[in-house]
Amino acid sequence: MEYQLTAPFTKEQVKALRAGDRVLVTGTVYTARDAAHKRIAEMLKRGERPPFDLKNSIIYYVGPTPAKPGNPIGSAGPTTSYRMDAYAPDFLDRGQLAMIGKGQRSQEVKEAVTRNGAVYFAAIGGAAALMAKQIKEAEVIAFEDLGAEAVRKLYVENLPLTVVLDPAGGDLYQQGREEYLKSLGK
Repeated sequence: MEYQLTAPFTKEQVKALRAGDRVLVTGTVYTARDAAHKRIAEMLKRGERPPFDLKNSIIYYVGPTPAKPGNPIGSAGPTTSYRMDAYAPDFLDRGQLAMIGKGQRSQEVKEAVTRNGAVYFAAIGGAAALMAKQIKEAEVIAFEDLGAEAVRKLYVENLPLTVVLDPAGGDLYQQGREEYLKSLGK
């Protein structure tokens, strides 16, 4: 199926998504990679408020390049998601609703997605300049010293994504593997 969703999402909207669905997202998305995740996790352990409300948030695992004049952001392709696996279950348990990245996730992340009625999207890897065209506004909101890995608040329009992990436990990577093996008669 194909969906057009406005962020932030509600659990009700996410509940309908299934692995393999294509989604165009418009609205607010936050960026955070390895170093930012570590700092946010440390803030949460100390009882401090993170730089943005995790409830119903969408985090895009990206470290964009510097913006060219007249553009809000430089190239903005997804980074490999497993590097955030140590933090994702806690963030999801605290209300994060969606993640955007590329690549497979750990069993703990899969379970947290299902447990929390959340979703993991894949962005188009290797098409960073194209992804950046869908980003209309970008503002550093925390950890500016991290450079490309600083936390940014983005406003995106029709950001093209594919559901990889869905709230019902679907896993596009696993389904793809099974379909391939079936096509081989295995």
